[in-house]
This record gives sequence, C-alpha cells and structure tokens, in this order.
Amino acid sequence: QVQLVESGGGLVQAGGSLRLSCAASGRTFRGYAMGWFRQAPGKEREIVATISWSATNIYYADSVKGRFTISRDNVKNTVYLQMNNLKPEDTAVYLCAARGSSWLGAKSYEYDYWGQGTQVTVSS
Repeated sequence: QVQLVESGGGLVQAGGSLRLSCAASGRTFRGYAMGWFRQAPGKEREIVATISWSATNIYYADSVKGRFTISRDNVKNTVYLQMNNLKPEDTAVYLCAARGSSWLGAKSYEYDYWGQGTQVTVSS
C-alpha cells in the first residue's frame, strides 16, 4: 500500500519558518517526480513546488520563489519543503504528491499518489 505522510505543519507568525517533510513508503519511487501543493479554504488546489527524481529540475510557483526550497533524500524516500519568510496568504493545507514520471508536473491531475496533508497557519 502506497503511503505519503506529511509532517511539520503548524502555527507560525508572519516572517517565521517551517520545514515540511513527506515520507513515502509502500513502493519504490525511483524515477518519480515529487510535488508540494496547497489548498486554502474556498480556493482551488495549487502547485507550490515540484522536483525531479535527480533534483536537477525544480519548479516553484511565482508566489513562493525566493522564500521556499524543495529538496529530496532518495535514500530516505523523503521530500522536504523549507518555507521561510512566511506570509498570512501562505495559510493552507499542504499536500505532498508523487508523479510516475521523470517530468515535472504543475497540475494536480498529473500526480498519481497523494498524502493527507498538513495544516500551515500563518498569523499576521
């Protein structure tokens, strides 16, 4: 059974930092691109960042460029999202996803496996 389990969310003041982790298990994710999405109440799910298997290709949404960093440890089957200088508009449920392709994907329908999400709340 494939599982993606996110952790690291919480409540933080504006300007603060959080580091999210996503641990993958249940199958090999060799060659898989991984992504972080977020969904705020009443809004559509949106891409935050995505990273290829080898980490040579990375994409960030414009809204997080320069503040967030995605990385992965393929030995630990874990992907990370370091979030700095957080803003109230970053408040959302953050979800980890795995895509059965070496190509990056920016759309949620391009991903095959999803975690349950972790809440990030940024207070002003």
